Amino acid sequence: MKQRLLAILVVCAALAPLAGAAAPKHPGFDLSRAEIRAFVAQIVKRDSLSRRRVMKLLANAEPQPKIIEAMNKPAEHVLEWWEYRALFVNETRIAEGVEFWQAHREALQRVEAEHGVPAEYLVAILGCETRYGRITGHDRVLDSLATLAFDYPARAEFFRSELEQFILLVREEHLDPLTIKGSYAGAMGAPQFMPSTYRRYAVDASNDHKRDLWNNWDDVLASIANYLRQNGWQPGAPVLADARLDPDADFQIDPGSLDLGATLEGLSAHGVRVDLDIPGSTPAMLISAEQQDGPAYRVGFNNFRVITRYNRSARYAMAVNDLAQSVAARVRAGAAPPS
Repeated sequence: MKQRLLAILVVCAALAPLAGAAAPKHPGFDLSRAEIRAFVAQIVKRDSLSRRRVMKLLANAEPQPKIIEAMNKPAEHVLEWWEYRALFVNETRIAEGVEFWQAHREALQRVEAEHGVPAEYLVAILGCETRYGRITGHDRVLDSLATLAFDYPARAEFFRSELEQFILLVREEHLDPLTIKGSYAGAMGAPQFMPSTYRRYAVDASNDHKRDLWNNWDDVLASIANYLRQNGWQPGAPVLADARLDPDADFQIDPGSLDLGATLEGLSAHGVRVDLDIPGSTPAMLISAEQQDGPAYRVGFNNFRVITRYNRSARYAMAVNDLAQSVAARVRAGAAPPS
């Protein structure tokens, strides 16, 4: 018995140092790199920042190769529309959208009245972005932005700007830069605002002297509406319509363009028609909305273009529109309140 007890004590003593040892830290960025030194010098001068504090912050950033992989394969560039739609417009998100609307009805009505953006589009953006705040991201924003700023040459300039905006944001909003988590691209909070968007469009709707896009739904909803309205949302104007094609329709689509480069009259001249009573001079864009059984097309208007400013993808904007319409239809049909 004594020998057994002695053996146990020996094993425990051997494991004790391992139990208390911290996990090895992921290697950080080499802060002597020329592009990092230039970045620091530039923002310190431009924004009156402390060089020591900026360097200390960047010393805590950890490169994340998985983020580079994710950036090279976004879903909207890989999936066809009918596949992409199923990810966002399904029974789960519709039901959760109805539940969210019922829980925040007064705030939605207030924001819609103030900004002119229908409640269903505010709800749908939250549904597509974070499942109504349930999934706001698991990557540390500092790591994401630093990785993309210094190890992703394709968009380095953009992400260096966002890293600068993040440093300014945490200073202004008194946030902890080492604990904030978001998407792999650095988007934050329930509406998934990039740092520059957060600084420019976030609203303190609750008047508590903070712009909290994680926990304050008044701020979240007002901020999304403010973003859409400031980017040109037209109250009461159409968003999207299904297209009917004449048998001899003759048209071309530039899949990379999200500009309103046509009009309803112009599309009609090429055999593309929509069932809306609006002027023929209305700016529009023709969008491919492929179905499982073959090609299909839709026509987007100014408010559709505004949604693509939130996420530069026609598929994303179509998903927002379709989720918005599905949630609104169920709410207006008198869906039972959540139990």
